Amino acid sequence: MRTLLISLAIVLAASPSFAISRLSPLSMSCEQARAAVHSEGTVIFRWTSPRGLPIYDRYVRNSRFCEAHEYAAWKGIPTRDTKSCQVLNCQDVDNLDGTFIIPDNSL
Repeated sequence: MRTLLISLAIVLAASPSFAISRLSPLSMSCEQARAAVHSEGTVIFRWTSPRGLPIYDRYVRNSRFCEAHEYAAWKGIPTRDTKSCQVLNCQDVDNLDGTFIIPDNSL
């Protein structure tokens, strides 16, 4: 019984990662991509690079969807109508290079 409860707890703890939508930004406009991130809070965008390699990452509405040691930073992704649609991506606080003010970006 205890093993069943531990197994159930592990499955439930891992289940939110399955709920993240996986979308192709190349099939939507920049406005649609930004709206998807805003409405869902976190989205995984996946597309193919010009070299044919798969590229994917997690994009968020704001820093509250990042880990404790991360913040939301602007990053450009390709969409149907532009090569650089600005959305938020979690970055490590160590990337701030000594800046003491953590940006509070929101989409």
